[in-house]
Amino acid sequence: MAGVFDLELNETNAKDDYSDEDSIDVDDQEITEPDMSAILEDADMEKIQLNEHTVNMGKEKTGPQDFELLKVLGRGGYGKVFQVRKISGKESGKIFAMKVLKKATLCRSQKDTAHTKAERSILESVKHPFIVDLIYAFQTGNKLYLILEYLSGGELFMHLEREGIFLEDTACFYLSEIVLALEHLHRGGIIYRDLKPENILLDSKGHIKLTDFGLCKETLNNDKITHTFCGTIEYMAPEILTRTGHARGVDWWSLGALMYDMLVGHPPFSAESRRKTIEKILKGKLILPPYLTPDAKDLIRKLLQRKPQLRLCSNTEDAEPIRRHPFFSNVNWDDVLAKRCEPPIKPMLTSEEDTSLFDTRFTGQPPIDSPDESSISESFNRSFLGFTYVAPSLLDEAHKFPNHSSRSPRKNTFSSSIPANSQSLPFLSETVEQMDITNTPPSTASVNGQQQSASAIGNGDSIAPTLRSPSLPVKQMRKIHI
Repeated sequence: MAGVFDLELNETNAKDDYSDEDSIDVDDQEITEPDMSAILEDADMEKIQLNEHTVNMGKEKTGPQDFELLKVLGRGGYGKVFQVRKISGKESGKIFAMKVLKKATLCRSQKDTAHTKAERSILESVKHPFIVDLIYAFQTGNKLYLILEYLSGGELFMHLEREGIFLEDTACFYLSEIVLALEHLHRGGIIYRDLKPENILLDSKGHIKLTDFGLCKETLNNDKITHTFCGTIEYMAPEILTRTGHARGVDWWSLGALMYDMLVGHPPFSAESRRKTIEKILKGKLILPPYLTPDAKDLIRKLLQRKPQLRLCSNTEDAEPIRRHPFFSNVNWDDVLAKRCEPPIKPMLTSEEDTSLFDTRFTGQPPIDSPDESSISESFNRSFLGFTYVAPSLLDEAHKFPNHSSRSPRKNTFSSSIPANSQSLPFLSETVEQMDITNTPPSTASVNGQQQSASAIGNGDSIAPTLRSPSLPVKQMRKIHI
């Protein structure tokens, strides 16, 4: 911290060779007051309006009141996901997805609290073409809000439901983008642990984005082991189920299960109950349909190795063996990363607000951010200090001052070693927050352009099981995880 205060200040007796062209030498004589009217009417006088854009600009304060609720995109035990439009400040008029989490529900479990904080932290630190962007994060007294980019192409799950199975070329396109996303996470010491069709969304052009980072494990180095039991069971690696410890190789098992699901129409190991599904994952025989190509069969077998040390990509090379596998022989990985490959499924959208590719059981519900009067302890609220976030691109834009020409340039007496912005020395701008809680109650949030008094809505309708898997208890939880 000493370096922060090591400023090069001019000494009081230091002499400059600098002269101001507008300076006036004054003798011991009476000075008449200048004619201000004449000065103000001078054609060379520059007029600057004093307002919040030119004086004491600070970072944009964002809260629920800045968003108009348009549609419900999903809901679960912890809250809802809305489609929203920003109605004030930077990005006004733009469509986003707003994830709303109830603190009262989260505080019942330390694990759930940790997952929420991990998701917020990871979304801030990870930026990649195939990972969803976090735009804002803020909180009220009883809720947490994550504002994410809106991905209008819908879930890969829904497209897979419609198609039944994918052709190998189609699967190859999506798998290649997923491989690059997982590789990027692993390089940052993050295990995703929740890869499944529901957590893969398509943007308006048809490229994928990974979402829902609540189950990620961060700051893992190479093959460091963790023992947390988490993830969707049908895509879960055996070492997670047996609690023998797991590393990033679990994501490659899930990739193999997802690849099988795309090409065959259901996960490789599933049954009518959770217990029997676990038994199949641990001991069941892998059955590969004869219509799969030899390369597809080989890759699935190598990814679905029950012993992590034998699994493809479980060594220090991570994703490299997958990149080199014959199944991806026609893939130009640079083109994949640059999104130069033509998506096999192009979402048919009528507007930026189009929600036709989301489940109508959610989009047909009234978009109401229901009030929550639950009592939250001060200690629990303190656990979310620092939750607030604004994307750096918006901060940079907000701190650009207008370029006014100066009639008399002033000497800069500060050392060039002082950081030019908050990004180069973030702790200067990140003062200790007592609580960044917006005063506007959620019950008066703008809904479809009008102020609504929100009536309470139940904690969620039960979701019917899908036809793609007989594992009913699992599928009832698969549709939306927030």
